[in-house]
Amino acid sequence: MKKKILFFSNKGRKAANKVVYRSMTPQLQLESISNEELLRRLSKLLQQSRRAESELVAHIGEVDRRRLYARVASPSMFAYCTEVLHLSESEAYLRILVARSAREHPILLMMLGDGRLHLTGAAKLAPHLTETNQDTLLPRAVHKTKRQIEELIAELAPRPDVAAKIRKLPERRDKIAPTAPPQLLRPNVARPPPAPPPQKPAVVEPLAPARFKVAFTASADLRDKLARLRVLMRSSVPDGNLAVIIEEAVTEKLERIESRRFGKTNAPRKSLEETDTSPSSRHIPAAVKRAVHERDGDRCRFVDKQGRRCSERDDLEFHHLRPFGRGGDNSPQNIQLACPAHNGYHAERDYGKEVMEKYRRPPGGVSEPAPIYRLGNLGVHAHAGTRKSREGSWISVGSAPSL
Repeated sequence: MKKKILFFSNKGRKAANKVVYRSMTPQLQLESISNEELLRRLSKLLQQSRRAESELVAHIGEVDRRRLYARVASPSMFAYCTEVLHLSESEAYLRILVARSAREHPILLMMLGDGRLHLTGAAKLAPHLTETNQDTLLPRAVHKTKRQIEELIAELAPRPDVAAKIRKLPERRDKIAPTAPPQLLRPNVARPPPAPPPQKPAVVEPLAPARFKVAFTASADLRDKLARLRVLMRSSVPDGNLAVIIEEAVTEKLERIESRRFGKTNAPRKSLEETDTSPSSRHIPAAVKRAVHERDGDRCRFVDKQGRRCSERDDLEFHHLRPFGRGGDNSPQNIQLACPAHNGYHAERDYGKEVMEKYRRPPGGVSEPAPIYRLGNLGVHAHAGTRKSREGSWISVGSAPSL
């Protein structure tokens, strides 16, 4: 009896090993292909995915039109998508919304299929599409991000400014864990502190052209500072408008940071002609920083073979085209703004990938680009995870210009 059980167990283990091996095979195949082939395959797979997405939305729309979901004991198309097709709530909602809008605007399916419009963008535009505006609105949405489409909608259907306000958030009540029986309690066992609640990101929502609603959670200290600043700026801002006060404070902070980082000033000590740009020092003169920053427009200057320029504007660094260690000088012709990714890419080309791997972070971490609207760099976002976290306030700033 035991031998029989062990036999089936070993057989199952071998089968499991085969499954794991087969699932890893595509990854092993990808590691062996060239960079150009990998990019070509990715582009081809994306085209196939877009066509499949367009056909999927079309089929969902037709099933919805015929009400075929009733044949499988589903009360609605949404229930059919989530309970039978096992789509998530968000996946079902977006596809049903676009499918129903595509009955009146079939061009949506075409734009989904060829990649001119993504599913989220189509769902954002669907409630605002009409026979009269589709020919002008849809071309403006081609290859736009979700946030850019939201700004486009705000231009099409502007909303009024919101009033500035500060309100105290209710105190968070921690859930009380059930008490274990006395005989099960272990003395002298230190329990780890409870994890803090996740911090909600700041809300930046377009209301109208060049008008945004900004809302974030602040500490009691920031609330008090805003109140003091409002009093001190009463002469220049008589109505105490928080949007105006925060904009002026952010503008002043930006000027100071850009002065230190990019050498921006209204009264420079030296002009570019008077500046020594020889490779005698690694330090980049302020005049060179000003010239490079103005020339590159506060944006990574890397351009690929197709002429497409990198769009990154965060965490920019001054990069020597000819490395300083190989005699490169500090002239504007040898220096350009580069994002961390392309700064590392240039370094790999100059010194080799094996050398640069020694200076990289350990693998395993995954990060996403920050959203377009980010308040962290402007000094506005405040963490509530301090000793005064229970005194935090929700601050809503209306009629704020684009940050």
